[in-house]
Amino acid sequence: MAPRASWKGQLRLSLVSCGVKLFPATSASERISFNQLHKDTHNRINMKAVDPELGLVERSDLVRGYEYEPKQYVIIDDADIEAVRIESNHTMNIEAFVDASEVDVLYQDAPYYLAPDGAMAEETFVVLREALRKSGKVAIARLVLTNRERVVTIGARENGMFVTTLRNPNEVRGTAEYFDNIPVGKPEQEMLDLAQKLIEQKVTTFNPKNYEDRYEQALMAMIREKLKGHNPIIAAAPERGNVINLMDALKASLGEAKPAAKSKAKAAPAPAKESATKVSLKAALEASKASAPKAASKKKA
Repeated sequence: MAPRASWKGQLRLSLVSCGVKLFPATSASERISFNQLHKDTHNRINMKAVDPELGLVERSDLVRGYEYEPKQYVIIDDADIEAVRIESNHTMNIEAFVDASEVDVLYQDAPYYLAPDGAMAEETFVVLREALRKSGKVAIARLVLTNRERVVTIGARENGMFVTTLRNPNEVRGTAEYFDNIPVGKPEQEMLDLAQKLIEQKVTTFNPKNYEDRYEQALMAMIREKLKGHNPIIAAAPERGNVINLMDALKASLGEAKPAAKSKAKAAPAPAKESATKVSLKAALEASKASAPKAASKKKA
């Protein structure tokens, strides 16, 4: 079954645009989840809507309400939501380009894949993708997802593009409350050198397959044993001996650590073939360039 797009619209850079589809890049469907059952009947419990005055009510009788004062609501219906139309409802308009390293990881939220919407959009999509790749930048744009405008970054990834929604600044907490009481002083140079050597011994190439969820695996093993009618005994994590001080701990760690295996260098991927651009696309690009504001010329003294 083909994946369902979360959003469809136009990706636009100045006068150049193409149809695109946005897909979630992650899924939680493989996670273990539990249902709530009654302890005696083992029947699954249904969550029902309850009004304090009327008791159980039908879902069809529910409406949206925004609490503007305590226990005071304004009703918002579908027509009101539809009436709120801004450009990013259906257009991802690229506003700027920045280095990916400038986007603080604290602001990065959900990842998505971006693909062209149909054969007619492919040529323009490929041109924009390769331009992004060669620039080494990510684009900044906006789009409306789930009744909320989100600022996003867009970058080239394999044959498509990679979109990351960004958190609003008022959603990110400051560090002062958590870090202000941490000492600023420098550690002893010998201990710092030992810690750096320990880091060097454990340097490797990141592979997410090496860091699977061990708790989830142990949980599934327990479930399988329960299905067989067994009472599984899950081994506890080994206890580590106490070390007298930090210096001894660093020295002991260096003695136990093994150098990380060197990763084999992968062959560089073949450069993508440049597709011949049609006259209409060239004209749009040239028009975009012509419409861009020119820098003011400096007056001679």
